[in-house]
Amino acid sequence: MTHDAAAAFLARVHERAAAVPRTILFPEAGDPRVLEAVRRLADRGSVRPVLVSAGQAPAGPPGIPTLDVLTDPRATRVVELLLQRRGARGLTRDQAESLGRDPLIFADGLVAMGEADGCVAGAVHTTADVLRAALWTIGVAPGVHTVSSAFYLVVPAFRGAAAEVLTFTDCAVVPEPTARQLADIARAAAVDRVRIVGDVPQVALLSYSTVGSADGPSVQRVREAVALLRGEIPTLAVSGELQADAALLPELAQRKAPQEATAGRANVLVFPSLDAGNIAYKLVQRLAHATAIGPILQGLAQPCSDLSRGATAEEIMHVAAITALQAGEGPASAGAGA
Repeated sequence: MTHDAAAAFLARVHERAAAVPRTILFPEAGDPRVLEAVRRLADRGSVRPVLVSAGQAPAGPPGIPTLDVLTDPRATRVVELLLQRRGARGLTRDQAESLGRDPLIFADGLVAMGEADGCVAGAVHTTADVLRAALWTIGVAPGVHTVSSAFYLVVPAFRGAAAEVLTFTDCAVVPEPTARQLADIARAAAVDRVRIVGDVPQVALLSYSTVGSADGPSVQRVREAVALLRGEIPTLAVSGELQADAALLPELAQRKAPQEATAGRANVLVFPSLDAGNIAYKLVQRLAHATAIGPILQGLAQPCSDLSRGATAEEIMHVAAITALQAGEGPASAGAGA
């Protein structure tokens, strides 16, 4: 059942992405999984895929443009971007020129300059490589100081007749988030929830305590994060601190936290630590037979997605469509395909 629900959700993702096609760069042009994903994306019309290589790369699918960082004149602009962003931290011109010829850095540089809408990498590169390239070129979104991640879990029906999509965050990046980081994680997850799922985010910051039933350092961090969110984004529906059952089940929410707006109907679950988030999503995935989609990076000024190095062509294709939706309402430009 969840497989069918996940397939339906992903089909909607591709349909919504295709409605306003974005230019998505793929800087791992030598990987056959990437080439197959790019071919499928072009056939489906989900995004405008563009391969990025350094010199000779395997021939891509017919009609798919390939940018060569060794000859593309925009490489000099990427070098200047790197010096602007990292020069004060010790990056030399020689180092910037070397980095500017790296397909991953070059691709993220084009995204940062508005010449592409997003980048998908990680089939070959490590998560550290992908994050570093994104932070050195694109940086974080306005009002956000933390890059984090989310998984979208398609779970069996548990509070109605239909399967649901839940956001679990953060499950892959920030080990011990501060209150400020928890607020950033929740804010980024809510923004992406609207873009990717298309519904209204109902945010719950989770704990082993429900609105004062217990206390401790992690509980205090969650309470402070909720206060930050309510002060900074008064229109956001957010509750906390909540235990998971109070966040998800209406009947328990009525007993434990009747005054909390999202109790019993939360669809964005913000975990107090990476341990909690990672363990929770894997338990739900394996024991409830949920489909887990991600991790999806969030909090960047423009979207760059990190793949698992074991990702299949199909998974790369889905991540690319989600990356396109993260870009917002319209394409940055079609310049990258020129």
